[in-house]
Amino acid sequence: MRKLVVFSGAGMSAESGINTFRDGDGLWEKHRVEDVASPEAWARNPELVQRFYNERRKNILNAQPNLAHRLIAELEDDFDVQVITQNIDDLHERAGSSEVLHLHGNIRLAKSSGPHAQYTTEFFPIEGDSLNLQQDLCPQGYPLRPHVVWFGEAVPAYEEALDLIQDADIFIVIGTSLVVYPVAGLVHEIPANCQAYYIDPKAMQAQLPAQFQRISKTATEGMQQLFDQLHQV
Repeated sequence: MRKLVVFSGAGMSAESGINTFRDGDGLWEKHRVEDVASPEAWARNPELVQRFYNERRKNILNAQPNLAHRLIAELEDDFDVQVITQNIDDLHERAGSSEVLHLHGNIRLAKSSGPHAQYTTEFFPIEGDSLNLQQDLCPQGYPLRPHVVWFGEAVPAYEEALDLIQDADIFIVIGTSLVVYPVAGLVHEIPANCQAYYIDPKAMQAQLPAQFQRISKTATEGMQQLFDQLHQV
């Protein structure tokens, strides 16, 4: 089977009703990013950060995979599919994708807030939609924090993502503005003979290698077009 790698961003989940912040004024649900998505924010006000992510988790649990998620899962019938996502939701998994690598973590999981937490490989599933600072603790006694990569933290899955992309026969980028580094640099690491596609309403404005075919549509519209195109062969 040909290896097909999907690289998805916030625009992918926006059509499922999950809020983004880069298309607006730098706010997530009326919060400044630096107040809720950084190690400094956690150190300064863990109650606010925990409450913010509890609300985001509730929003994600109430959301449903959209057509683009489902079509990507369906591609597994004909291709060896690997999803790499910048999104912290689990909509790819719920749509049926079996191989999903979360570059920025998974909000359905928690990890210790102790020293070196950004590098830990020990994760805890979250029952329901909330974490409690006083009750939900790691074995060492530190409060559990969301398993997400905050601004200023390392991206532990980057090297694994790089290996997957460098082995792709087909590469699909969908719903990402490609402005968050280092992960945005991954689009320049595909093999020279790889079929590459970029699906985004602003696709024509993106800085991309010449081998990319641009599809200036939403995630669902563009994925439907590309799904049909890939099955014409």
